[in-house]
Amino acid sequence: MFILASSSPRRQELLKLLVPEFVIVKPVVDESWLQVSASETPLQEAKMKAYAVLKDHPNDEILACDTVVILHNRVLGKPKDEDEAFRMLKSQSGQKQVVVSGYCYIGKGKEITRSVRTYVYFNKLSDEQIREYIQKFRPLDKAGAYGIQDDYPLIERIEGSYHNVMGLPVEDLQAHVFTPRR
Repeated sequence: MFILASSSPRRQELLKLLVPEFVIVKPVVDESWLQVSASETPLQEAKMKAYAVLKDHPNDEILACDTVVILHNRVLGKPKDEDEAFRMLKSQSGQKQVVVSGYCYIGKGKEITRSVRTYVYFNKLSDEQIREYIQKFRPLDKAGAYGIQDDYPLIERIEGSYHNVMGLPVEDLQAHVFTPRR
């Protein structure tokens, strides 16, 4: 059985591009004790999640992933309300950020852990555009208060994987986890 150790609807949607059938097991982990840099956090959290699920599913294949948005060496999490979403988007206006995903695959007698970076360049946004985006797309469940897949001109360009910014580095998984084993 293939297990996705995540309840993210975007990760589930993206994993279907690689694996036709899988089950969801939401890992229970305490991430508060991690003392690593912002860019190392996703990989360490993915490993914690994968191993938490492995305890109850030792004979299955497990994939866990974690993604962070980093702007000026500061992690932008999910906004708690619309005011925080506005402040986050305002801080990203006209700026370059990095989106880092770490994943951990455990199965078939091996562990594969990797980090993937994508650089995201935001357009310069007016306060009116930011408010309109928040009202239209309600981005409170998204790190950095935005979804790259939303049909709105937030992003000027990206360097790297579009899917990584959505939350699962599909191309890297295809190259390093799925192609060699199937």
